Amino acid sequence: MDNLTHTLTGIALSQAGLNRKTRFASLALILGSNAPDVDVFAGTHDSISYLEYHRGITHSLIGVTGLAVILAAAVYFVGRKTKPKPTGPSLSPRWLFAVCWIATSGHLLLDFTNQYGVRPFLPFSGRWYAWDVMPIFDPVLWLIFALGLGLPFLLRMVSEEVGARRPGYQRGAVLALVGMLLLWGLRDFSHRRVIAEVAANNYGQEPPLRLGAFPTLNPFDWSCVVETDSAYYTLAASALSSDVDAANAEAFHKPDSSPALEAAMKSHVGRVFMNFARFPWAQVEEDESGYEVRIRDLRFGAASLGRFEATIDLDRNLAVREQSFSFTGESRR
Repeated sequence: MDNLTHTLTGIALSQAGLNRKTRFASLALILGSNAPDVDVFAGTHDSISYLEYHRGITHSLIGVTGLAVILAAAVYFVGRKTKPKPTGPSLSPRWLFAVCWIATSGHLLLDFTNQYGVRPFLPFSGRWYAWDVMPIFDPVLWLIFALGLGLPFLLRMVSEEVGARRPGYQRGAVLALVGMLLLWGLRDFSHRRVIAEVAANNYGQEPPLRLGAFPTLNPFDWSCVVETDSAYYTLAASALSSDVDAANAEAFHKPDSSPALEAAMKSHVGRVFMNFARFPWAQVEEDESGYEVRIRDLRFGAASLGRFEATIDLDRNLAVREQSFSFTGESRR
């Protein structure tokens, strides 16, 4: 998920009651909710390094626990040097670790909900896991947090002006968190319905071998990819409709096996990309000087050229001349 959603989740957890457990709980929750994304610095060299290391060890069960320990120790060290307030909770190392672990683990859970996925069992297993129900950016979820966290703030301002008792933030924060869970449940129901509808059809007169449904901003509309023996098919489907337009699905035929394709898959970019890609579709183009192999992950949009695409340039002897990875329209080598 985006860092705004992670931050709002940390604020909601704080206002829901965790800020009463220890001093600096709010600070720890906000920092911890974003801490696993420290791995973005691994991608400052090139995009393939970003793909290789992003959502890596810091997004694993071991990683979020280690980050919680480090963050709790840092906050406790700073907190001991500050003068405590006469009212409010004391500085508790146990509760600091607890809220830091809740924050970092919550980050892992939020990232699991989208199609990019996480590798929670690193360093023992590099397998990716993804729920596929939430987009990276979800305005509906932002609205839920805005209402849950923003309305109590406005009500407090009005209450101060009229001299009434100021309402607290706890109920709104709890409602925001409950609203997030309900949205997950709605999208999961919608996702399962679409998966069942898409799986009930043949594509190019072949039954599906694998399929995936990936979220859009509309909780009921999904971008689907179906794999058969000979091709991949992409199509849109809605949970509000019982009809799937399988006949008009866009086909991406699998390339024949070739030495150029095999060599590209063995390159560094090829190996990293294939470890990440769930529906990889390759194209091999030959010219007088060699071969250009392009591999796209169709779950991120077949029409988005340059989005999650690996390019490997080979000479006539199948030696790698250049290799690159691109996403969101930007290419780095």
